[in-house]
Amino acid sequence: MATSIHITALDGIVNVNSLFTLAVFIGLAWDPTDPTSTLIGPNDPISCTPTRKIAEDLIAFHVYSFSSFLFSSLIALALKQAIRVAKTSNHTHGNYLQAAELMLAHVNKNLIRVGMLVSGVGSVCGCVFLMLALVNVVQLKLGSFGCGNGHVYAAVVPLVILVPVALLVYVSIVLYAFTL
Repeated sequence: MATSIHITALDGIVNVNSLFTLAVFIGLAWDPTDPTSTLIGPNDPISCTPTRKIAEDLIAFHVYSFSSFLFSSLIALALKQAIRVAKTSNHTHGNYLQAAELMLAHVNKNLIRVGMLVSGVGSVCGCVFLMLALVNVVQLKLGSFGCGNGHVYAAVVPLVILVPVALLVYVSIVLYAFTL
């Protein structure tokens, strides 16, 4: 039973990481220096114009996010493969066990737990970096924080509240799976 729970948890990690990786690729395809891709007008105060550092941070956070999601997914896929290898090595040559016994895998639970924890940390880091990249996207599109534009804060405040709350739920579930 625990092995199937671990595989399901690892599948979830890989699936979520895949979606976020797609978001990172879309973000990297966007050109932050394109002057037609902003809502900041020429008559807006100079404090609204984002700095070059914001654009550089946007790219850096996208790359960090991609690296974290890729790391997490590779660890999760390696753990799934280790479980599969353990399942196939449960039978002797030509003398297969009962179908119910084939579903059991003899794996090192501590290794699975540590691997799931490391994979979860990679996903959390990827989410944090993606959130930081989105904060920079908002600043590039709507103006920097120093501008005092209410739309900037209306876009960023829910992001920095909802993402950490969701990460807290995710970490709680990963830690629960860690104890199984």
